[in-house]
Amino acid sequence: MTLTSPADIPVVPSVMKASVLLAPHQLEVQQRDTPQPGPHEVLIRITSVGVCGSDTHYYEHGRIGDFVVEEPMILGHEPAGVIVAVGSEVTDRHVGQRVSLEPGIPQPFSPQTLHGRYNLDPAVRFFATPPIDGVFCEYVTHPAAFAHPVPDALSDDAAALLEPLSVGISAVRAAGVTLGDRVLVTGAGPVGLLAAQCARLAGALDVVVTDTRDDRLETAVNYGATETFRADNAPSPDEPFPGSGYTVLLDASGAEPAILSGMQRLAPEGRVVLVGMGADTLRLPVPLFQERQLHLTGIFRYANTWDTAIRMVEQGLVDLDSLVTTRHGLDDVAAALTAGTRPGALKAVVNP
Repeated sequence: MTLTSPADIPVVPSVMKASVLLAPHQLEVQQRDTPQPGPHEVLIRITSVGVCGSDTHYYEHGRIGDFVVEEPMILGHEPAGVIVAVGSEVTDRHVGQRVSLEPGIPQPFSPQTLHGRYNLDPAVRFFATPPIDGVFCEYVTHPAAFAHPVPDALSDDAAALLEPLSVGISAVRAAGVTLGDRVLVTGAGPVGLLAAQCARLAGALDVVVTDTRDDRLETAVNYGATETFRADNAPSPDEPFPGSGYTVLLDASGAEPAILSGMQRLAPEGRVVLVGMGADTLRLPVPLFQERQLHLTGIFRYANTWDTAIRMVEQGLVDLDSLVTTRHGLDDVAAALTAGTRPGALKAVVNP
């Protein structure tokens, strides 16, 4: 519904609350000025933010690889919300519209952006990646082009979780999954589960998910898995399928033992996609890659996925709401960031 009456225009306060990371394990709720949208931006009241493992890593360690938190920063990069103001040049978004925010803003004319790979633009500005603030706050501005309208069929939480679904879509696209593939997914966290669901929808006839947690393996059956096994009780790679014979390995664990075990299970010409962030280095079994002519790639976030993700959820092909196991306010962000270790936990969300 488009808001047309002055009485319908929301009153935006001049200050807002934000959960700010001051140092590892140290958060503080602060008041900050409410941002104002630029000519091509919209101002969004945040309704739901998914908690990612990278948020937890920054909270616990203050860094991820070369990205170091050197000054106070707001975490959170999986947001959804409602537009409460639009910039002077915005004509295709309106106040009152519900949106899911794609968190990376590339340079519009960089070589990577012009090639359609805007996620690989080295100057991309990404929520909650130092020194860019994230969205564990009440309001945020964002380019209108990256504020994707969502239908009423999607809840606020589902609109936020289009971000991890986009990672799953990106992984399956990178692997070229197609009809008849046998896919092994290592790691049954939210991204692994969504990658499994995407692989199944892309045509994989076998999708086997492995993890160390029984509760997550049980959930995997609801997200496209045709079979599961525990990583510590896995069939030998020398045995027939499901021990071996996979055409695709999607690693969502980032754990070297899981990756190496998965590689051993691939058929000739198998494809490996590294999705999860874990160890900085990996011991590559070169003879295995040469003798089987395996293909190895990684993915860095996503590009051009939101429209597909929205349609998948709207058509009931993916259930994002069932991933949510705990909800938290801005005063409870620390608990949200550590919720993933609890039995049965999958996805925490913050509702500012």
